[in-house]
Amino acid sequence: MQYKDQIGFIKQHMQRNKLRVATTILAATMGCAFLIVLASVGFGLHKTLTDDVLDNNMVTKIEVAGKEEEGAAITPVDVGAMREMDHVIAVTERSRPQAEALVRLGERSGFGSPIFTGLENEQKAGLALSEGRMPASDDEVIVGYHFSAGLLTEEEAKQEGDEPKGFQGTVIGQTFEMELTPYEGEGEPATWRFKVAGIAEEPAKDWMTDGSVYIDESWAGPINEKLGLEKSPSEIAVFADDLQSVGGITEALKNEGYYVYSVTEELGSMNMFFTVLKAGLIFVGTIAVLIASIGIFNTMTMAVTERTREIGVMKAIGAQPKLIQRLFLMESAAIGVIGTVLAVAISYAISMLANWLVPLLVMSSLGEEGANEVDILISVIPWQLVVISAAISIGVAMVSGWRPARKATRIDVIQALRQEL
Repeated sequence: MQYKDQIGFIKQHMQRNKLRVATTILAATMGCAFLIVLASVGFGLHKTLTDDVLDNNMVTKIEVAGKEEEGAAITPVDVGAMREMDHVIAVTERSRPQAEALVRLGERSGFGSPIFTGLENEQKAGLALSEGRMPASDDEVIVGYHFSAGLLTEEEAKQEGDEPKGFQGTVIGQTFEMELTPYEGEGEPATWRFKVAGIAEEPAKDWMTDGSVYIDESWAGPINEKLGLEKSPSEIAVFADDLQSVGGITEALKNEGYYVYSVTEELGSMNMFFTVLKAGLIFVGTIAVLIASIGIFNTMTMAVTERTREIGVMKAIGAQPKLIQRLFLMESAAIGVIGTVLAVAISYAISMLANWLVPLLVMSSLGEEGANEVDILISVIPWQLVVISAAISIGVAMVSGWRPARKATRIDVIQALRQEL
């Protein structure tokens, strides 16, 4: 029997019992769709949290908190050694004066956040400007994107209701005063003048505000001495050339005895958790597919019983048992394939509906506006999930049809031909 004849044989018998076959396909579809949709929730949550971590962190940044050796401090020699490591493009060393900073520009004033750092290394690390240029002299600084908005007049500071807009126009080229008052100690307030050379890029998140003032690290010593302050602990960050290099640099720093943190460590723990979660969801979904397989088993068993005479005729004219077994396995596989195709289509439709509707309902219940702008994915269906689900669904369908197919090969020819005489 040629392959096209086998397909015709299967199609003919499936059309003969349309209602029974249709309900069996429906059960297979529901089981596979349940598996895909359930597992897609795990993939959706994984992607949402991963994207959130990556958005809130510079993925190539490795924070160095200190040395494991008790009482040991990170020295300039250590920082220099970090800069010489493979795949390291920059190492920044920031410190902040332990003092309150009041900024004045004309009749406007506001609180700032001074940061002593090497601006050349900051630029290598990815400090981008929305306006202006990098400082060309020690008295020039870079200010945060919201620095201007924090400069208010006395009237604006007392204003209630709408938030004041602050300084209008550009602060590029403007010279401002910064008065620093120590938090502790007997140091007296002191004032310095700086000129704005550039404005940092806007933060990635709308809710973030950046009122920082990036001052060249050469000012740290004189300012701390003037205020009678000890040098603040440095915030050291190592920047890799790409995400793939972060893990290797992190391990190398750990081996050197440093306490480090990088986004890859957080992602590693998260990936391990969600791998277990997704495997569990796929296992639970597979149970639904196994339940649907009972319908396939019953359908194929009834098909063998109803076609006993046909099987006898096929054997009488020389059909091999393997051919008869293959025909019934192909029929059960066809049920699995049709059910899987329908399940994939339905699952994508449910996934898109859930990703649109669930955030809308959540934000509406909270009384928030702009629900459509919520960046959250409830369900994600990657191609790997489709392949795994299809393999499980079709595999279970074929296993369900195997025993009826074996039963068909054992039918006695004489008894089969005598049955309907």
